[in-house]
Amino acid sequence: MKKLALAAILVATQAFALSAFAQDKPRADVKAEAAAATKAGTIPKGETEAASPKAAKGSDKARAEVKADAAAATKSGTVPKGELEAGTKPAAKSTMTAEEKAAAKAKRKADAAAANKAGAIPKGEAEAKK
Repeated sequence: MKKLALAAILVATQAFALSAFAQDKPRADVKAEAAAATKAGTIPKGETEAASPKAAKGSDKARAEVKADAAAATKSGTVPKGELEAGTKPAAKSTMTAEEKAAAKAKRKADAAAANKAGAIPKGEAEAKK
């Protein structure tokens, strides 16, 4: 009895599955519609929107004119370079000699040692919380 019921269910599901794959339009009609949609530009290509209009041309200027404008802006300093803002100059580099740098480092080290010895610099977290 169970085998008969299982066979009946199997036949019913197969009939339903075959009817789900039936198509209303012939293949030639579907291909013609797809070709017309492709020609009209309504089929998306890549990650673009389906109904997006064609992109407008970027500029009305000639390439040489754009390049000349860019060169003039760069020369006048209005084009920022790197992370600096337009019109600002980078900080001047140090003009100290190697001996002067060594002397400055020794002075900083001596100052830090004196402050540490005097107790101006707290030691560890326990004293800092007081």
